[in-house]
Amino acid sequence: MTQSPSTGRVERALLSVSDKTGLVDFARGLAEAGAELLASGNTARALREAGLQVVEISDYTGFPEMMGGRIKTLHPRIHGGILARRDVEGDLASLDERGIRAIDLVVVNLYPFEQTIGREGVSLAEAIEQIDIGGPTLVRAAAKNHAFVSVVVDPGDYARVLEALRRHDGCVPEELRAELARKAFRLTARYDAAISRYLESQAESEDALPAAIAVAADRARSLRYGENPHQAAAIYGPVFELVRPLHGKELSYNNVLDVDAALGLILDFLRDPPTVAILKHNTPCGVASAADLVSAWNLALASDPDSPFGGIVIANRPFDAPLAEAVDEIFTEVLVAPSFEPQALELLRRKKNRRLIEFDATALVAASRQPAVRSVIGGYLCQQRDTDVEDASSARVVTQRKPSEQELLGLGFAWKVCKHVRSNAIVFAGGRATLAVAGGGTNRVDQVHAAAARAARVGVDLRGSVLASEAFFPFPDGVEAAAVHGATAVIQPGGSVRDEEVVAAADRLGLGMVFTGVRHFRH
Repeated sequence: MTQSPSTGRVERALLSVSDKTGLVDFARGLAEAGAELLASGNTARALREAGLQVVEISDYTGFPEMMGGRIKTLHPRIHGGILARRDVEGDLASLDERGIRAIDLVVVNLYPFEQTIGREGVSLAEAIEQIDIGGPTLVRAAAKNHAFVSVVVDPGDYARVLEALRRHDGCVPEELRAELARKAFRLTARYDAAISRYLESQAESEDALPAAIAVAADRARSLRYGENPHQAAAIYGPVFELVRPLHGKELSYNNVLDVDAALGLILDFLRDPPTVAILKHNTPCGVASAADLVSAWNLALASDPDSPFGGIVIANRPFDAPLAEAVDEIFTEVLVAPSFEPQALELLRRKKNRRLIEFDATALVAASRQPAVRSVIGGYLCQQRDTDVEDASSARVVTQRKPSEQELLGLGFAWKVCKHVRSNAIVFAGGRATLAVAGGGTNRVDQVHAAAARAARVGVDLRGSVLASEAFFPFPDGVEAAAVHGATAVIQPGGSVRDEEVVAAADRLGLGMVFTGVRHFRH
């Protein structure tokens, strides 16, 4: 037999790439290591222009590229050379019988499907044309046969492979081949998942959610640990296209959850006046909008000056120097904003452990259009994201007294904050600032008292405040408690079988009340 039963030795490499970053230097290194170069049309052209000797795939197969390049590598002379097991005599005999040369290294990256569908106004036909067929087939074949064949799908690995060839006499070690194969299968899984998600999104269906969900994401980075030190953790997917860490320690698992909650909240305030929100354990403890950020910070902090210790602060405007000076007075874990002004950045970087993160508002809005998926034991839950925000001034007035304009302003603000508080959620507000927040309790009336108790402890006066409840009051006792603690108006979804009793209690107490008709549970 003429075929070499080598393991990991690279005598022949096939290159077919759309992203030509680093291609010429890598191919030159392969040639210097003694490898023959096979390449598809455009890749071969780039290599020839760089002065490298290369055999074009169509010349090797005797079959020209067809249909505008749709068919070029789908040929037995290619896939036989990749899939042949070097330790199986029958496979090697088949190669000899048909004059097929073994291919030891496959270098492929795929058509830019994800980048294409990310463009504004891209058509379905344009997207489909960027679905790669030959590329994933080559990748899967090489990765399947990684006991003998190396596959490279990331230009970032070119230098590693060349170094391995130099250190191991023209061979790629078994451990590296296996690692590259795993990476290759991750690529094809993510690629197919992106295609599936896109086509599902284009389907005309009465279902609000897709018939299937494809979850595939590369590990963006490992985390120090999970919710607790004994739990391993990592973050997956293109998270860092949405947020960009500027300073501080690596984000922890709990930091990421808090930042996610903060981004979800600020999404509802992107077009509002300067707004600052303080969050702790995924829930807001103080939020305010004002003429400037430092005024908003002071109002937000006043409603709960204790909880922000070790919390998250997010702003809907660039972090400026006055806000930085104010926030610097207390210990915070993470500060988040669309950007940081130079003076603010200089000041805030003085504390080495504080994390500073920029977010991309445009990417945030785009991400919010994707369904929310969370794992449960044995499966996944999927739902549309809760991006609705009802206008308090358009809500249905159900009491004899209509809320005043000032009350409606406060009700609208409290309602937007309340949807981000854990159920059962209660928010007292005055104007565009929270006065007291309580959530996560097992009944609603207790949360009214809990919020009021916190306000009393820190000296916040709730007289003349308004109150928001993210779900209906099942009994009159909730609005009765609100009135006792000083609220003059209430916003809630309505929908309880005892709505008439609740409204009657509000009328008896002189409260104004509106129903939005929409609840915002957050479990």
